[in-house]
Amino acid sequence: MEEKKRFNIALVQMNCEKAAIDRNLRSMRASIAAGRAGGADIVCFPEMNITGYIDPFNQPHAVLSLDHQAVGEVVRMSALYSVCVIAGFVEYNPGGKPYINQFVAHNGRLLGCYRKKTIKDEEVYWFAPGDRQPIFSVAGLTFGLSVCADIDDPDIFREYARKGAAIVFESAAPGLYGEQETRNWASGYNWWRSNCIAKLGAYAAEQSIYIGVATQAGRTMDEDFPGGGYLFDPRGQCVKESGDWGEGILYAEISV
Repeated sequence: MEEKKRFNIALVQMNCEKAAIDRNLRSMRASIAAGRAGGADIVCFPEMNITGYIDPFNQPHAVLSLDHQAVGEVVRMSALYSVCVIAGFVEYNPGGKPYINQFVAHNGRLLGCYRKKTIKDEEVYWFAPGDRQPIFSVAGLTFGLSVCADIDDPDIFREYARKGAAIVFESAAPGLYGEQETRNWASGYNWWRSNCIAKLGAYAAEQSIYIGVATQAGRTMDEDFPGGGYLFDPRGQCVKESGDWGEGILYAEISV
């Protein structure tokens, strides 16, 4: 029997202020350094963690191209810390509305990106959907990417499993409803947690894959995010979770 290979992952719950790119990059660097010190092979960040969850029409200066210096800085961090980094931003689209982009950098190389496929509700006014599902391979680990509302499309996870992915990294930024002044953080956190357990747990079991979740956390200038890091194993069990709605890093090990 072939021996299983073990990989350490770090799922980052990050506060991502809108359009505060330099600030978010500094926070990223601290998390990447901590993740590497904690033995992580892959450090995964939430949806739009570089740009924050911006309105691209009100904050067009924070809509970036894939060759923007901020993306290049993350690629350089992956070289500096000898690690694989998964990160996200709002991407300029010369053909129309921008994309929600999640990209992979490893040891100083940009390996590629995934553009969020599931664009619905208010996002249809701001963003265009992607139409591809690339898979990535780093040090023998094959994985796919999904972003937030992709949680509602089981076909995305089915397709990754068909392509041989051992794990899908779900990067999310589900905005919480209600007034910020009266925010009930526990209820918001529990809503997202139960959504992940019900849907991602089922996909993991159905496709016999791991699914890891990294979520934006905390208050931004005009919106709040629930946080939450989770790892579902190929039986659909939530075997690791962050436990609250604060910033932090969830460390987990997977074997393939």
